[in-house]
Amino acid sequence: MQDCVFCKIVERQLPSTVVYEDDKVMAFNDINPVAPVHVIIIPKAHIANVNELTESNASVMGDIHLAAGKIAEKLGVADKGYRLINNCGADAGQTVFHLHYHDSGCQAGAEDNLRYQKRLCY
Repeated sequence: MQDCVFCKIVERQLPSTVVYEDDKVMAFNDINPVAPVHVIIIPKAHIANVNELTESNASVMGDIHLAAGKIAEKLGVADKGYRLINNCGADAGQTVFHLHYHDSGCQAGAEDNLRYQKRLCY
């Protein structure tokens, strides 16, 4: 999609710090992180949100979740815990209308984890 920020990142028209990429999924650091580890995971194909999933494209959800585990392992939060958050629609807080998950976790102590996780519950 021409005006989609995430599509532009996939096409390398906008800069990002890519932390994971395969043929179907890309993940990059959030530009406004709310946790020490805050990565955005997207399908490379434009899908506006969960409501646009169909039988022909739904397999990307498995790809996203597999990527999330690999990213958490790479960034050192797999064993400590992390969250996958998806907002579907404007009233749920979706601001970029390209299906995406926030993969977030902390590398600090338990008190910091709680503080950051509260910020993620928006």
